[in-house]
Amino acid sequence: MEYPLISIIVPVYNVKEYLPRCVESLKNQTYEPMEILLVDDGSTDGSGVLCDRLAEQDPRIRAFHQENGGSSSARNFGITEAGGAYLGFVDSDDYVEPDMYEKLYAAIEQYGVPAAQAGRDEIDPAGKRLPDICIPPEEAVCIGAEAFLKELLMHRGDCSFCTKLIRKDVLKDREFPVGVLNEDFHLLVGLLGERIDRIVSLPYRGYHVIYRLGSNSRKADKESFSRVYADNIDNADMVGALVRDKYPGLRDTAFRFGIFQRLDYMLHIPVSQMKRDNEFYRGVVRYLRKHWCKAMGNSILSNKNKLYHTLFAVAPKGIRKLHALINRYFSS
Repeated sequence: MEYPLISIIVPVYNVKEYLPRCVESLKNQTYEPMEILLVDDGSTDGSGVLCDRLAEQDPRIRAFHQENGGSSSARNFGITEAGGAYLGFVDSDDYVEPDMYEKLYAAIEQYGVPAAQAGRDEIDPAGKRLPDICIPPEEAVCIGAEAFLKELLMHRGDCSFCTKLIRKDVLKDREFPVGVLNEDFHLLVGLLGERIDRIVSLPYRGYHVIYRLGSNSRKADKESFSRVYADNIDNADMVGALVRDKYPGLRDTAFRFGIFQRLDYMLHIPVSQMKRDNEFYRGVVRYLRKHWCKAMGNSILSNKNKLYHTLFAVAPKGIRKLHALINRYFSS
């Protein structure tokens, strides 16, 4: 039996220390028809030179270089250069299990679906495993588009493209949005139902996320940190409009998602930015106040969510200061 080529796209930006382990985990895949595309996104630490060296050592590896445009830009470039019928995406500071793509392809073939996903774990810089963000199922399960979207909106699903193998034609004329920090969620939600009718989820942790401050997806500075939560709200509004048009049965779930994302923003925005001249912040407060009654009647929001909603609608800045004092008290 002849197996199709899988193209693995790896955006690379200033990860010289981590890239060899990432690439080695891809070279060791038990699935053989594979190419590895290293897209150097304007690195300044020698990572670009390392990409060229790795490509010289293995004919399956191709190295490309572009001016810095962000992870989405590098991924989009990789898609245009990929020769495979299937695509995988790996962040250059992470690594994968040797049989991950073999298992994902087998699941796609078995269930006749356009995409499959493995589980993941997160590891801190000291090598300690962190609590699971997404818990894999106990056995392989085929999830329909609406059910998968609901899992995402309930913060139980995994929107990352890094844990997935996907048919290349699914991404025809589609791109990762450039300049958006939650690009995976944004793109995946738009594909569900339209080009991805089902996804197979495997009971297997094949992807290992190395959690380090300063990586593309885990920025440490306050501006980027705040922007992550602001983008989360923009995504909530985007998916709210999508649900109104395509999934009316998920309206309460989408509303809960929008409230949750705004509460998350209110809990994480620096207090110094909670000012009257911060229009985005003021808009979040107005939204919480306007939708207070609807939130209190939403059966999916937890009592804790409703309490925080009430407090932030009444005295947002004061509640944040009190919240900080309580956290310091219990952590001391």
